Amino acid sequence: MSAAPTRAAVVTGASSGIGRATVLALSEGGTRVAAVARDVAALQQLVDECATRQGTVHPIVADLVSPDGPDSIVAEALARFGQLDLLVNAAGLIAMGTTDGTSDDTWDRVMDLNVRAPFRLMRAAFSALKAQRGAVVNVSSVNGQRVFPNLSAYNTSKAALDQLTRCAAIDWAPHGIRVNAVNPGVTVTNLHRRSGMGEDAYAAFLERSKETHPLGRPGQASEIAALIVFLASQQAGWITGETIAIDGGRHLTCAR
Repeated sequence: MSAAPTRAAVVTGASSGIGRATVLALSEGGTRVAAVARDVAALQQLVDECATRQGTVHPIVADLVSPDGPDSIVAEALARFGQLDLLVNAAGLIAMGTTDGTSDDTWDRVMDLNVRAPFRLMRAAFSALKAQRGAVVNVSSVNGQRVFPNLSAYNTSKAALDQLTRCAAIDWAPHGIRVNAVNPGVTVTNLHRRSGMGEDAYAAFLERSKETHPLGRPGQASEIAALIVFLASQQAGWITGETIAIDGGRHLTCAR
């Protein structure tokens, strides 16, 4: 008797940070992963790093906000693996700006990648996830649960992603699909650098995080990835619709 095929996943934002760490963790456990990003070189480095792991990694170079992006990603993953058990929406964008100081362009860019893209990818993956009674894990933020100044679009986008998680969880529970989100605090990734934060400012930001997070440090991408892997596992088979803080206690504090 032939062995059952191993699980298959799609992970966005796979070229860096939490997305990359999630691909590493899933492939280590034997999951076949379609790693989605726009950075061709970074994706190839990831594929090479995972070459000796149990699970194969297939790179997909795609723009999540393009009109045909979500459908083409799901189609390519299914063509490669024949099934889809897990979708991880890890791609994201942060942008500074107060409510009165945020332009239409900035608002739209943040909402397109942080909310609209996960929604469209979840919708595109629905039938495949239904067939496997699969799972979705969205990477949100403590900013979805608490408001911080000068981050109007980002705060709003993550709160919307949390609500989308709950909407999909209740809609898809009859089909056996579980939908959850993780809500990290400050995590050592390239997210803030890509928003334009310089190295000195970023170093100061991480140092300040030792004071703003009760456990006294920022998080590591591998820690977030470990929670994502758990939520995708059978051990979490009765968990859905949760937005889970993994932030060193940051959500317990007042803004400071």
